[in-house]
Amino acid sequence: MPNNLDKRFDNQKENEIYAAWEKSGYFSPDACVKDGLISKDADPFSISLPPPNVTGTLHMGHAAMLVLEDIMVRYNRMCGKKTLWLPGTDHAAIATQSKVEKIIYEAEEKTRFDLGREEFLKRVEKFASESHDTIVNQMKKMGASVDWEREAFTLDEKRSIAVTTAFKKMYDLGLIYQGERIVNWDPKMKTTVSDDEIEWKEETVPFYYIKYGPFTIATARPETKFGDKYVVMHPDDSRYDNYKDGEKLEVEWINGPIIATVIKDKAIDMEFGSGVMTITPWHDAVDFDISERHNLEREQIIDLDGKLLPIAGAFSGLHIKKARTLIVEKLKEKGLLVKVDEKYTHRIAVNSRGGGVIEPQILRQWFVAVNKEFVLPVSKIKGIKSGEKTTLKKLMRTVVESGEINIIPEHFQKIYFHWIDNLRDWCISRQIWYGHRIPVWYKDKEMKVGENPKEKDWEQDPDTLDTWFSSGLWTFSTLGWPEETNDFKTFHPTSVLETGYDILFFWVARMILMSTCLLGEIPFKKVYLHGLVRDAKGRKMSKSLGNGIDPLDMIEKYGADATRLSLIIGTGAGNDTRLSEDKVKAYRNFTTKIWNVARFAMMNKPENYDSVSGEKNLTESDKKHLETLSSLKKEITAHFEKFEFHLAGEKSYAYFWHTFADVVIEEMKSRLKGNDTALKNSAFFLIESILLENLKMLHPFMPFVTEEIYQSLLKKESSPPFLMVEKW
Repeated sequence: MPNNLDKRFDNQKENEIYAAWEKSGYFSPDACVKDGLISKDADPFSISLPPPNVTGTLHMGHAAMLVLEDIMVRYNRMCGKKTLWLPGTDHAAIATQSKVEKIIYEAEEKTRFDLGREEFLKRVEKFASESHDTIVNQMKKMGASVDWEREAFTLDEKRSIAVTTAFKKMYDLGLIYQGERIVNWDPKMKTTVSDDEIEWKEETVPFYYIKYGPFTIATARPETKFGDKYVVMHPDDSRYDNYKDGEKLEVEWINGPIIATVIKDKAIDMEFGSGVMTITPWHDAVDFDISERHNLEREQIIDLDGKLLPIAGAFSGLHIKKARTLIVEKLKEKGLLVKVDEKYTHRIAVNSRGGGVIEPQILRQWFVAVNKEFVLPVSKIKGIKSGEKTTLKKLMRTVVESGEINIIPEHFQKIYFHWIDNLRDWCISRQIWYGHRIPVWYKDKEMKVGENPKEKDWEQDPDTLDTWFSSGLWTFSTLGWPEETNDFKTFHPTSVLETGYDILFFWVARMILMSTCLLGEIPFKKVYLHGLVRDAKGRKMSKSLGNGIDPLDMIEKYGADATRLSLIIGTGAGNDTRLSEDKVKAYRNFTTKIWNVARFAMMNKPENYDSVSGEKNLTESDKKHLETLSSLKKEITAHFEKFEFHLAGEKSYAYFWHTFADVVIEEMKSRLKGNDTALKNSAFFLIESILLENLKMLHPFMPFVTEEIYQSLLKKESSPPFLMVEKW
């Protein structure tokens, strides 16, 4: 055995260790079965990696995700399961296009329209490819034991086939339709935006109280009011008992007199302002819903560039920001401005991927109907039979309600149900260029849905699909669907989906929707939600605060093992993690402790050591140490099975440092230095046995240092080739 090991584990060796793992092929369940490390009849365990966006580098939130999933994968692989961790990246259409547009404009002062679709997409694809390579390198640095042979991309050829197939199937089921509804429109990027991609920001603006006939209405956006010809009040508001639903009133308005109609609707908040409001159905979702319920007329006021239309009269053609003060001045001149509250705080919607302020518009778009009844052709879902009528909402609720999908931590189930109950039809069309083109083709008045007709004069729909449509297929499109591949049969439904609680609705729910609809089965059995990684003061990491921590910097300084452990210890499912460089540094000390304990033990291996004699001559005290360890191993195994990884890590850490290093090693020192061969052999047998079990327990958390110790000091001819495929 080597007796000249460095006094500290050199984390620069991590690249070599990872390369050896990768070369072995044992990240793949196929290789493990082929080499007899795992039974061909073993139970499967599978995770689809939440695909990082190809928009740049990974941050600490991604690092936490990778560590948690690698812990699950390494543990289950050591338990002898056919373990597949399937990697990939997401084209993240809006995010990637927005980033590339910004880069091009800053460098060349050109827009995508200046370049044209073909040239622009070349630029985006080049950027995405470079980002992909960076992400893969970072994943390897973190020690992620993914099966690179099965790597996927949401915009590659196989996923494109899956997207087209899914669209056609859902269209044929009557669940995808084209219709005019109110959507989130970003005038800056010139596209619709999903509810998932919106951020709400508070702003303080003037709030205007305006005379509308006998009523006073209030608004922060007078520029939208030109077409307001409905005045709405709550049917139970006694202040307005004299007014009847449908009653007509002539009122003086911005550009002259109009006929207003009284509408009674329970959506009105009687406590807000005067309890009366006018509605702008074309540019507000709540107003649109009221107009739907009462079959009211709707008129567009603002165009897709954010400019006023001819209905605004003299203000036509002005951008709404410039027009506002001029409109207020006119209201004042006409005696319609009652008062102004200069410090009114409200929330505005902005596109999280470009910062454009959202202007709701009624547009003809493609939607997924979530409330429409359809016949589910095939069902493996508890409580829903094949051929039974259902809705997407019902499917999404049933699989969680029945416990077929278990969300960890459990309190997120209530949040999930609340979101499902308030879910609207999903707008899936985008007016951007990067992404899956909608598989619909037009010629004259004909329309074909699905694959390219490959005949002359057919033109494809110019819009692309919402990114979440393709990523919603991720658990099964990555396993070969729509083909019935061996991977699909073996590994779907996947065992676990691990992701951040912040995308429970946006992605997790969408995957449940797509899988239950298209396959009639769940996409995963468990959902494990991790929290955000915050700084030491509990603040969200951001560029503006300058408090971000780069995972690669921490790996370079302290090693991947220390970085990994710092993200796990002390943090349970669904809880945010507080991270500082000092915390990472502290776990580097633990890496050193493991290394030095192993180094001491192996350097004190007796000459002519006989393991049979060692085991035979164990003392009663030695046997108690092994019993304690065995009992601890059962506890730690139970924590793994309950997804309590922080507890498994904490107990492994505490045992190694405070029991193995501080008690067992200290007790054995005198025996190792003594002259009694039997006692020396039994002391070393005890140390070697406990060390190997400790390396196994710590391996899912700290794979590099444990593997290096195993390879350098513990591996025998009869041992598996790597610690990562040792039996748990």
